[in-house]
Amino acid sequence: MSIIHRHGLPHAPPGLRVGLLGGSFDPPHSGHVHITREALRRLGLDRVWWLVSPGNPLKARGPAPMAARLAAARAVMDHPRVEITDIEARLNSRYTARTIVLLQRLYPGVRFVWLMGADNLAGFHRWEDWQSIMERVPVAVFARPGARVRARRSKAALRFAQDRVKARDAGMLALHRPPAWVFLNVPMRDISSTGLRAGGGWPSGSGS
Repeated sequence: MSIIHRHGLPHAPPGLRVGLLGGSFDPPHSGHVHITREALRRLGLDRVWWLVSPGNPLKARGPAPMAARLAAARAVMDHPRVEITDIEARLNSRYTARTIVLLQRLYPGVRFVWLMGADNLAGFHRWEDWQSIMERVPVAVFARPGARVRARRSKAALRFAQDRVKARDAGMLALHRPPAWVFLNVPMRDISSTGLRAGGGWPSGSGS
């Protein structure tokens, strides 16, 4: 039995193009679904994996229990090429940089692409080992309401300005040697997990 099966992770043969969308998904919503569908359409991906994290190290408040977030994610994102996973919990990783290192060891030959909203790029320099993320996998950034200008002027965007791929070439991003990133202007959805939590109807908590 392979190490991948022992860890209970998705199957992915060498050469597959896999987008990684990480986050607390606390709760998951139509904005996550929208980015996922745009990634499949614009980036030439074979799969997208949602990495429902144990918790965000940059947030003091813990998320709702993992089981609730996984169930909610599977309810809103029903697509044959999308996997909802608890990979980071299984690998005991709370940092994206470490998660990517472990996935590349487990899946040699798989072409991973990190997916994020423009709001995340604006604060990307606060992530643990953020530069190593850019140097390990191509990154696709999707426009978010109120974040486009901040993202384009961010420390990460300026640091890797010469590695930016033109939007018209986004379909080949997975084949680019990192660092390589693209900014995609897509129809935007003004919705956030923070807003949904504030509106009630979603369990608060600090469980994983």
